Amino acid sequence: MNPTEWLYLILGIVLVDYAIDQLLDYLNYKHSKTALPDKLKDLYDEEEYIRSQKYQKAKSRFGFLTSAFSTILTILVLSFGGFGWLDGFLRSYIENPILLSLAFFGVLFVLSDIVNTPFSYYSTFVIEEKFGFNKTTLKTFIIDKFKGYLLTVIIGGILGYALLWIVHQLGANFWLYALALVATFMLVMNLFYTSLILPLFNKLKPLEEGELKDKIMSYAAGVSFPLDNIFVIDGSKRSTKANAFFSGIGKKKKIVLYDTLIEKHSHEE
Repeated sequence: MNPTEWLYLILGIVLVDYAIDQLLDYLNYKHSKTALPDKLKDLYDEEEYIRSQKYQKAKSRFGFLTSAFSTILTILVLSFGGFGWLDGFLRSYIENPILLSLAFFGVLFVLSDIVNTPFSYYSTFVIEEKFGFNKTTLKTFIIDKFKGYLLTVIIGGILGYALLWIVHQLGANFWLYALALVATFMLVMNLFYTSLILPLFNKLKPLEEGELKDKIMSYAAGVSFPLDNIFVIDGSKRSTKANAFFSGIGKKKKIVLYDTLIEKHSHEE
């Protein structure tokens, strides 16, 4: 295939991916009901349900807009040779192929984040604020951005360099070594995310001894889910939404509860 045919193929993939994604989102949007179903009237407050549907529709409409903008921008960059221009520009300054690749993807990451930041700002400070979810301050928003950049440079840079070195140095079977490296990285991140990465953005503290902890530990034991610890995170720093998750592998599993979840829900919930 010649370069033009490759360009058309890539553009076709971008458009098909966009069309499928939008079709699925539209079907979800179309089938969302503003009125509370009869079967849920005894379980859910009608006003809260209507408000949640309006929130989902607002997020969906905004998602349509951001997705369309991103797709159009990608098509324009591809069509006018933006990636090739960036590669040629960087080659005039960098000779090492690994450093060249890192610089290429690094510039793309920064440019992409610059483009996406206004959308992220609008989502946080307009949509989330409108529906009473936002607790993020502008200071927190900016600090999170800088911390994200720092982690990307350190972790992404090291991992990216290692992967590119494997591709350049280990021949046709490079993918086996790359797969092993990525799998190891994912395993390490799963094991240490709660203790190493999360504290950079939030404050964590062990769940206090008491009825809630006893119930969670008892339930986990009943379903053979080994727990190493249970933490509480200051999710209210950024949002009023309640949430929870677990991380870890084997006997090192940890549950993290948002403080908003504990404040707004009963132990049974």
